[in-house]
Amino acid sequence: MRKQLIAVSALAISTVSAVEAQTSAPPQRIARTAAAQTPLGPPPPGFKKVSNLVKLPNFMPGLGVLYVRPETLPAGPFLAYDRRGRRVSTIYMIPVEDIQNQKNFNLAGFAGRNDHVDLYYNNGHPGVEMPHYHVVIWHVNKAGEARVAK
Repeated sequence: MRKQLIAVSALAISTVSAVEAQTSAPPQRIARTAAAQTPLGPPPPGFKKVSNLVKLPNFMPGLGVLYVRPETLPAGPFLAYDRRGRRVSTIYMIPVEDIQNQKNFNLAGFAGRNDHVDLYYNNGHPGVEMPHYHVVIWHVNKAGEARVAK
């Protein structure tokens, strides 16, 4: 179990410093909306609202409104937004079985603001049914994280 946690922690650290190739659209293509004026803007093309893909609520307390490119499931990245359309985090959902099998991941990253990282176990839910770890890379501080708490 200790080796699994070390592997997942290393995964979280490595994704924080990667390039934002998959999660951001070129700045000149982003519409001038309040959400687009934030450093992380609205979901890029190809990202779908998770609640439209699987039976989950539109807003997930503790995470927010989630978007994902379906072809990247189960790992993601999932882009999480508060109720006002501001991105608060990027989430990866890494199956326990893949960690136990020492699977390598080449995950898209981002080069934006990162405040802190949460890592926690989830027994499974619609969309990612198998037991997995959530690696939540928060782009906001703890006070900003409270925007999606309820």
